[in-house]
Amino acid sequence: MEILIRIITGIIAYLIGSVSFSYIFTKKVKNQDIREKGSGNAGTTNVLRSYGWKLGLLTLVCDLLKGVAAALIGLWIAGAAGMYIASIFVIAGHNWSAYLKLKGGKGIAATTGVLLVIMPIPTIIIFGVCVLIVYLTKIMSIGSVIGLIASAAAAFFVQPGDTFMHVTVIIIAVLGMFSHRENLRRLAQGKENKLSVSKK
Repeated sequence: MEILIRIITGIIAYLIGSVSFSYIFTKKVKNQDIREKGSGNAGTTNVLRSYGWKLGLLTLVCDLLKGVAAALIGLWIAGAAGMYIASIFVIAGHNWSAYLKLKGGKGIAATTGVLLVIMPIPTIIIFGVCVLIVYLTKIMSIGSVIGLIASAAAAFFVQPGDTFMHVTVIIIAVLGMFSHRENLRRLAQGKENKLSVSKK
C-alpha cells in the first residue's frame, strides 16, 4: 500500500509539473505558441526574451509555485518520502510535459520551488546569489548551473544524515544539468547567448 501511495504521489506531481504556464500565458495573451518563438523552449527565459518582463515574471512565479505546491502535496500524501518523490517528478513533468508531447522547459523555476520546501533558507540565499550572477554576466545558464551545484552541495550541510534528501537533490541537479546540456556546450565554447529581454 505504501508503494502504491508513493507511485500515485509521483504521478500527481508529474501531471502538475506538466502544466506549462509559458505555453498557457503566451497562448492566452499573445495567441502564439512559445515553442515557435526564440529558442523554442517552453520556459521562463524564452518568454522573457520573446515577450518581455511581465509575462516572463508571471511565468517564473507560477512555475516556482508549481514546484512548491507539488512538494507540499507530496509531503501531505506520503510524508518526507512523498515530498522527495514529488519534487523529482514535478521537475520531470515540467521538462517533459505530458501535455506538450514530452517537450517543456529546463525546470529551474520548478526546481527553485521544490528546494524552497526541502531547504528554504539555503535556497533563498543561493537564489539571491544566482540572480546577482545573472545580472552581472547577462547569462542565465551560468546562474542556473551554479545554483544547481550549490544546492546539491548545501543539501549535505543542511541534513548531514538524510541520505534520501541528498539523493533527491542530486537527482534534481542532474535533471537540471541534463536540460542545460546544450548551454554547457556553448559555455565551454564561449558561444553562450546573453540574456536580452524583449520590449514587447
